[in-house]
Amino acid sequence: MRQKVTFILGIESSCDDTSAAIIKNETILSNVIASQEVHKKYGGVVPELASRAHQQNLIPVVNQAIEDAGIKLEDIDAIAFTKGPGLLGSLVVGTSFAKSFALARNIPMMDVNHMHGHVLAHFIDEEGKEKPRFPFLCLTVSGGHTQIVLVKDYLEMEVLGATIDDAAGEAFDKTAKILGFPYPGGPLIDKHSQVGNPDRFEFAKPSIEGYNYSFSGLKTSILYFIQKEVQKNEKFIEENLSDLCASVQKTIINILFSKLKKAAFDLGISQIAIAGGVSANSRLRSELELLGKKHGWKTFIPKFEYCTDNAAMIAITGKYMYEKNIFADQTVAAISRLNI
Repeated sequence: MRQKVTFILGIESSCDDTSAAIIKNETILSNVIASQEVHKKYGGVVPELASRAHQQNLIPVVNQAIEDAGIKLEDIDAIAFTKGPGLLGSLVVGTSFAKSFALARNIPMMDVNHMHGHVLAHFIDEEGKEKPRFPFLCLTVSGGHTQIVLVKDYLEMEVLGATIDDAAGEAFDKTAKILGFPYPGGPLIDKHSQVGNPDRFEFAKPSIEGYNYSFSGLKTSILYFIQKEVQKNEKFIEENLSDLCASVQKTIINILFSKLKKAAFDLGISQIAIAGGVSANSRLRSELELLGKKHGWKTFIPKFEYCTDNAAMIAITGKYMYEKNIFADQTVAAISRLNI
């Protein structure tokens, strides 16, 4: 029987954030994130630039995580890293580092599914915070993914529904670009919506069977509507910005929760969580709380720093893999598309 792990180093490099974390049991001792400013002038993440920035940032971030945790390099018992999904070049940087680190230190490594990490971030110890009980539903929403996940155990999950085209986070970002916001624009839509009227404008909602989503048609509907109005009044966006943001945000979140409610009612599950970058959205968080009160759900909302990509969620997932003796060997490779 393998001795219980004391410290795990987590590495996250799936997109444009380089992150390292140290976890002891289920307590995060450090969680360091280096964001990449280089992408702002391009209006989105440039994969080649992202992988280069990871190469520059990774070792300083790991050193900082170890220092912040108050431990030594020799104290680390295992390393967990993101295998996928994500940008292949970015994933390769993190995977290569983890393989080298594990080989040099003669410690085991765990190859983590990025989406598992988002879900299991709910099990990071936080003072006074209750954790979900199995089974529960998790709406996982980010720039690249939109999924309803049935979580049966720490490492046993089933995707009930997913987007058939674009992710909800992409709908936010593409709309932000139409409105003239810099990248990343999703948080700016959230900010401006605070003082807007969410019932001012209506947009087409998709009709998709089951628990799946579609956001491609919504993006087109928003684009054509704004183009039409700007032809009539070139200052339309400027004069109606807050109401546009609030209306778009309400539409996207209503679409998300319509399928989540269906899944919860169909399966009789009352433990409901959200995760992923878009779970930082203020309306998404407040609407989940309102639905919880209305339907008698127990709801779980992640701490802000665990919403976006971070190594803490990779470390906690690695912990559960370690306890099950689920290890990767030196033949492991990054995978850009990886199912939950």
